[in-house]
Parts: sequence; structure tokens; C-alpha cells
Amino acid sequence: MRTIKVLTTLCLTTFAAMSFAEVSVIVHPSNAATVDATAIERIFLGKEKSFSNGSKAVPVNLESSAAEREEFETKVLDKSPAQLKAYWSKLIFTGKGTQPAEASVSEMIELVSSNPNIIGYVPSSAVTDAVKVVHTAK
Repeated sequence: MRTIKVLTTLCLTTFAAMSFAEVSVIVHPSNAATVDATAIERIFLGKEKSFSNGSKAVPVNLESSAAEREEFETKVLDKSPAQLKAYWSKLIFTGKGTQPAEASVSEMIELVSSNPNIIGYVPSSAVTDAVKVVHTAK
């Protein structure tokens, strides 16, 4: 009986670890700006409004129901979903910021591939040649 419990726990732990996929931050292929982890964080927190080359930066989040969104928020922005909710509530209430729009994975690929100003993120497995990966969160 103990062996079954150990094996079940091991399987569940392995499955949980596998459920967190890599998240790729993407931009339009023509975007030649330097985009590092710090720039991504500043853009998605509304602290930076343009890319390093001076062009406008428009961040777009995955839908709140997407597991990759929490992965992005914790690994790239270094904030929990609750911390981000409080952060944006404060900025919106004071009139100092607007939370990024949301999109599904397929919408994100379409938006980024059609607009050089948009920066977003998708599961690494969803990346196509229509977009350019500038950062991968593991």
C-alpha cells in the first residue's frame, strides 16, 4: 500500500512539473530592438512605453485563464497574480496606467505577426516563423 502511495505521489509530481511549459516572449520579425528581461518587465508593468530603438511598445497578455500567463508573471515579472492585480488596481485607480489587453494564443500570434509595436508571449510550443522570440522563460 505504501508503494502505491509513493508511486502515485511521484506520478503527480512529475505531471505537475511537466505542465509548466516554457514561455516565449515574442515580437514582430522586423522589430530590431534589443529586448532583454529587464525591458520586458518594464514594458509589461507600464514603466516603459517604447522599445530600445524608440518605437512604441504595446504589451499584450495572454488570457487570465491561460496557465502560461501565471508562468510568465512569476518567472518574468517576478510577481504573483495577486501582486499584479493589486499593482494594476492601484495604477488604474490613480489614473497612472492601463493594464495590457488580453488575447488567446492564436490571437497573440496573429497580433504580433501583424504589428511591429506589439510584444507578447506564448507557450514555446506555439511559436511560428511569423514571430521572433526575444526571450524564453524556463
